[in-house]
Amino acid sequence: MTTSPVAFETLAMANGRQIGVATLDSERSLNALTLAMVEALLPQLEQWAADEQVAMVILRGRGERAFCAGGDVRDLTQAARTGEGDPLAPAEFFAREYRLDYLIHQYAKPLLVWGTGVVMGGGIGLFAGARYRVVTETSRLAMPEIGIGLYPDVGGSYFLSRLSGRIGLFLGLGASQLNAADALYLGMATHAVASSQWQALLDDLQAIGSSELQNGIDAVLGNLALTELPEAQVEPRAEAIEALCAHDDLSALDVAWRTQELPDDAWLAKAIKTYRRGSPTSAALVWKQWHESKTMSLADVFRQEWIISTQCAFHADFPEGVRALLVDKDLSPRWQPATLAEVSASFIAEHYALPEGMTHPLADL
Repeated sequence: MTTSPVAFETLAMANGRQIGVATLDSERSLNALTLAMVEALLPQLEQWAADEQVAMVILRGRGERAFCAGGDVRDLTQAARTGEGDPLAPAEFFAREYRLDYLIHQYAKPLLVWGTGVVMGGGIGLFAGARYRVVTETSRLAMPEIGIGLYPDVGGSYFLSRLSGRIGLFLGLGASQLNAADALYLGMATHAVASSQWQALLDDLQAIGSSELQNGIDAVLGNLALTELPEAQVEPRAEAIEALCAHDDLSALDVAWRTQELPDDAWLAKAIKTYRRGSPTSAALVWKQWHESKTMSLADVFRQEWIISTQCAFHADFPEGVRALLVDKDLSPRWQPATLAEVSASFIAEHYALPEGMTHPLADL
């Protein structure tokens, strides 16, 4: 007997309608997103969207530690690392994952994501498009892909390029973790509620009566608003972040971040050290995506990201980064190319080419 990796239930509301609740059900893996989860979520969210009895949808993760710590990338890169498994698995996973993320961005009904604990990588993809993006005092948001030879995908090209100034570029290159105060400041979250108020949130949403639904949801979230936010990290450092990223090209930034003394500020210094350890190819992809995605539609961004992510799985750094961080855990990836100076324009162009023999699975977005 197999159990679903996502638990689904409906809760009755006082107005006679229902709340659909989807729970990522893999607490031991910090609810890391798998293809099975995606394949369970897609049809259920579509069904709830079409069901007039369902007034709103909630997406959460099992347990207190994480909403979703990212995609389960070990299986995705197994064929490239070991020669075993399906070499086309990454292409299939990314296509289905991005279709789900796009559905969330376009969802016709109020969709609330409970982003408590770890919300990273693929978890950000599920979180970023929801109408109600709720964080708690334990939330830790990040796009850490530079450390595994990938780049901020799952729509990261879209929303990071639209943050104020060069903050999105900094987050992509340095993989800094954000707390609830930061997420609200940047607009990545819409509300903050104490993690202990989960059941109260459910109860109050169920109690919404005949009043207009959106006003009722807004009132519930307002009444439960977290009064004491964690200490802000981004806003006090906004000028310093801009100064660190104020370079006309990536090569100049690379030289500066690798040769200048680390800032006294530990939070900024950690981002630079993360960059130094990261994949030079990933850095080049982050830079290019941040600059070029600002004027692209969401659908075009997801279509482009599918190509780049699939190509990353066919190139060396993504499988190597996963090996070093998650499989062997030696934390010593051997990047190819090893330096930014060796990352040629033609090599990056390979990552933007539709893989030979493939048709685009997201052409209909």
